[in-house]
Amino acid sequence: MANLYTHKDTNIRKTWLLMTVFLVFIIALGYLFSYILDTPVILYASVIFSIVMNFISYWFSDKIALAMSGAKPVTREQDVRLHRIVENLSITAGLPMPRLYWIPGQQINAFATGRNPKHAAVAVTQGALEKLDDNELEGVLAHELSHVGNRDILVSTVAVVLSGLIAVMADWFLRLNYLGGHDDDRKGNSVALLLGVVAAILAPIAATLIKLAVSRKREFLADASGALLTRYPEGLAKALEKISIDQIPLRTAHSATAHLFLSNPFKGKEKTSWFTKLFMTHPPLEERIRILRGMEVSQ
Repeated sequence: MANLYTHKDTNIRKTWLLMTVFLVFIIALGYLFSYILDTPVILYASVIFSIVMNFISYWFSDKIALAMSGAKPVTREQDVRLHRIVENLSITAGLPMPRLYWIPGQQINAFATGRNPKHAAVAVTQGALEKLDDNELEGVLAHELSHVGNRDILVSTVAVVLSGLIAVMADWFLRLNYLGGHDDDRKGNSVALLLGVVAAILAPIAATLIKLAVSRKREFLADASGALLTRYPEGLAKALEKISIDQIPLRTAHSATAHLFLSNPFKGKEKTSWFTKLFMTHPPLEERIRILRGMEVSQ
């Protein structure tokens, strides 16, 4: 059964693989359009831009996510209960104590971020702190610490940053193609131009599907790992039940960071059709609750 450490090394390898694949893909896309439009500068810009974005996604993604969510640091004096629960869980998991933040708003939610356990941060909404009892809050925090221990936060963040880069560059290439693709003196013929347009359209779609698949899978793993950490799956299950009936919006919710949260911060938009599931950042809460309640955890 999955535990807090099983997938750590795998996720580290996935992170570097994702960064490498996206780097190669972006350079290849840049080469294609530089050839079609006979503009070498496009290729040079693609290489530089992809390297810079890889650097930013690795070193600064946690600070960006916290700032976009309006998260503010929480000291022990400000919330002894939160610090006590996280400290106990961190000791049990063998993880360093993460930096703690709170997010204004009455929605019940939380997320973890950071490139590794030594630079991790956990942010909890005011609603979660006020509406969850100790067992429920412990389940939520164990889930988030599992993200830290499994290193899947880094995988997900890198995937999001780089897929966003592909979407931006694809749009840029489409505009360049529209402006320069009809020049008879260009090297590209109609077939090459068609391939370029198809690549630019499909690239962000493929990147988004990869990002969402990574996000959904990591939620199931963190649920299982968190339940094993607390030895009490019912705590997280009850917290997810409260979340399922909580329709309070999160003012600081952003599409770029929605995948990081324990549950979808955009309330009222959850659907369960197969097509909608394909583009969901989180698996259905009912499915997560069912799996948690079906777990057998030795005390």
